[in-house]
Amino acid sequence: MATPWYLNRRQLLTWGGALAGAAFLPALPQLSPPADGGTRSFPGNYPFTLGVASGDPLPDAVVFWTRLAPLPSAPDGGMPPHPVGVRWEVAEGEGFRTVVRRGAVVARPESAHSVHVDVRGLRPDRVYFYRFAVGAHVSAVGRTRTAPALTAPLLHLAFAFASCQNLVAGHYTAYQDMLRRDLDFVLHLGDYIYEGAGTGKDAVRNNTRSSEATTLDDYRVRHADYKRDPDLQAVHAAFPFILTWDDHEVDNNYAAADADPDQPRDEFLVRRAAAYQAYFEHQPLRPAQRPVGPDAHLFRRFTFGDLLQLHVLDSRQYRSDQARDESESRDPSRTMLGADQEQWLHRGLTGSRRVWDVLGNQVPVRRYGTRELGGDQWDGYDAARQRLLDSFARTPGNPVVLTGDLHSNQVSDLPAAFADDTSPFVATEFMGTSITSGGDGAGRLVYDDFGNRWERFRNFGQRGYVAIDVTPRTLTAEYRGVETVRERTSSAYTVERFALEAGRRGVEFA
Repeated sequence: MATPWYLNRRQLLTWGGALAGAAFLPALPQLSPPADGGTRSFPGNYPFTLGVASGDPLPDAVVFWTRLAPLPSAPDGGMPPHPVGVRWEVAEGEGFRTVVRRGAVVARPESAHSVHVDVRGLRPDRVYFYRFAVGAHVSAVGRTRTAPALTAPLLHLAFAFASCQNLVAGHYTAYQDMLRRDLDFVLHLGDYIYEGAGTGKDAVRNNTRSSEATTLDDYRVRHADYKRDPDLQAVHAAFPFILTWDDHEVDNNYAAADADPDQPRDEFLVRRAAAYQAYFEHQPLRPAQRPVGPDAHLFRRFTFGDLLQLHVLDSRQYRSDQARDESESRDPSRTMLGADQEQWLHRGLTGSRRVWDVLGNQVPVRRYGTRELGGDQWDGYDAARQRLLDSFARTPGNPVVLTGDLHSNQVSDLPAAFADDTSPFVATEFMGTSITSGGDGAGRLVYDDFGNRWERFRNFGQRGYVAIDVTPRTLTAEYRGVETVRERTSSAYTVERFALEAGRRGVEFA
């Protein structure tokens, strides 16, 4: 395979490379005065310190993101309290000789001067390059890819999924390895940031603010801390991301409007609104995902030709509070996804006409059987999980669950009913470990002696990600591990590989 463009042109992902690229932008349009009173020029320091990103690819559209923040450690990013005009362009090549779309947008202080440009009219299954400019300053160059046409006969799709990237726990060495792959997109399953103080003797890096994030200023600074990481910036600039959140984007183990039992619900909803606002400001999400107070519509679906349908879940915003005992877990009125999302998912699964149906899921579906381990997971929502398994059983294609959360690699086949030892398997769950959370470990492998019939593999103490390769016949999951996250760089290797065969429910070692 040829060396990817982003390894040949790594200087474009640095400030110096971005500034040097200014000479390529003489044709970027100037802003016309907007109807709401106009914008002002930006004479300040380099504003693209948080990089660029793209996301939510459709056959004809991609979202492009940046945020102006010359002083990223400040809540306002060091920006003036007025709107600023930002120019953008999208091209077919990294030299920007063939520009296919260009325009201008207003970055506003009430959105932390973040920019979300939903560019339409692109061609399906195409690589594009993009960049932003404000005043004399030019951003790094990003690369993205649109999804294939909805009915296109697709022979191959490659993506990776990741989760749990606690900044203080280490460096993002797994992303360095991911950058060496040719991926269509990256799926991030939550815990993009950690809200906690994150201090202590084992900390590898420090947050700007050493206290727990609870306010809008706190969450903005915390996101900026993460976005300044060079490996995270590089992987965002190399691939479009599809993201969902878990708990640490707001508060550990929160459930809908319930968090700390000592905090009133109305106070927590104010905190949730702040966290959701900061999350949107720092991710390549469409305007449809913009929060309204403490509410945001994050569950959504993506289709990749006739090969794969991706259902991205939100298992935090609508769930019932964690169960206190087994009988409460089995209560049919309790929900993990909320009624609307559950019905949306059921319709999408049972009505699918793709070969593979993949769930981007936050917490483990497989059974653990104890409240200590499973109360925050689908184990604590047993009736809701059974409804999910029933949907899998009715799915005409091949359902697969991709999961984060537990900082370990695990593979399980999911039976139609966990309590019935004769029930057939209806799906397979690939759980991926963390990017950094948990720090370096021994990397212990376990292949058997689980005491149940559904588990296939566990790998503890390992940091990394999972690469997924999909064809009409097989789906392969390659578990990638890194030697360390305590050092700035690390070697990486394959921990294990698994394969699913289309038309057959159950995983095999590859």
